[in-house]
Amino acid sequence: MTAPRQFGGGGPRARRRDVLAWLGGAVACARAARAQPGPPLPVIGYLGLESPEPFASRLAAFREGLAEAGFTEGHDVAIDFRWADGRYERLPDLARELVERRVTVLAAPGGAPVALAAKAATAAVPEAPIPIIFEMGGDPVALGIVEDLARPRGNITGVSSLSVEVSRKRLEFLHEAVPAASTFTVAFNPTSPTAPSQLQSIHAAAETLGVQLRTVPVGGEADFEPIFATAAARRPSGLVFTSDPYFALRSRLLAALALRHGLPAVTQSRDFPVAGGLMSYGGDFTQSHRQAGLYVGRILKGERPSALPVQLVTKLELFVNLKAAAALGVTVPASLLSGADTVIE
Repeated sequence: MTAPRQFGGGGPRARRRDVLAWLGGAVACARAARAQPGPPLPVIGYLGLESPEPFASRLAAFREGLAEAGFTEGHDVAIDFRWADGRYERLPDLARELVERRVTVLAAPGGAPVALAAKAATAAVPEAPIPIIFEMGGDPVALGIVEDLARPRGNITGVSSLSVEVSRKRLEFLHEAVPAASTFTVAFNPTSPTAPSQLQSIHAAAETLGVQLRTVPVGGEADFEPIFATAAARRPSGLVFTSDPYFALRSRLLAALALRHGLPAVTQSRDFPVAGGLMSYGGDFTQSHRQAGLYVGRILKGERPSALPVQLVTKLELFVNLKAAAALGVTVPASLLSGADTVIE
């Protein structure tokens, strides 16, 4: 009876075969180990009000916040996007899709309608509510999104700027630039939950200034042209847009219409004067979206929404485009220019 040969036994040729066989097996095991899929990446459900192109700068700021928290899309985390293409009525169904997928955290940037849709969708599964991080311009307590800024409670917290609260200032600034105007047009989104409070604030400012207002609802992009044309026919006059993502993300279109009709106008977003409009006044959206991304990262690290106070982005930006002012025949007073954060020559 022959005893089994031990590794390293036999002659040099046999030992060489054993070593090669062992090396081959080790390489095969290493390859197999590398081929094994790792644990799945956590998934951020991103509920977008618009489409990727107009949201690009805001999405870039959101990713910066994620990176600050230590997460990179495709490496440490995956993002599942749902875009409403500017149709607010689609938000509830899109939010439900993300909740049904059981994403790790639900990002709801872009205003109160997105946050409200996300909150309603997660409320349908109270046994395991998905954490929500919102970003908006309004007061989340007044809108019923959180109970308290310092102690949000529940599964939702986020970031709010002051864009909605300062709508009256846009009228005041535009009146300062066009003091001869006695009537101003105010365009608002009737589907926005913050529209009533904004209109109330703007009406109060108009009464103080002694000017008349003409408020017009916007149902879609087709409404913009007649709104500008009618307002321009009442010269001297001006057009004020309430705070709303629908307007902010159509800044290039609004700037083109303002120049075409020779109408001084003001919106919440810096994108408007950068695109050729007269002026803007509102919160810094890059800060608010970056902070939202940072909060999402903190949730991914294990923190609870109820332990994260709602962040207030208090920086407000006044942008004035002097080239547009010259084209519109508007002389911007020095007092307004001295208070501007950015003057576009």
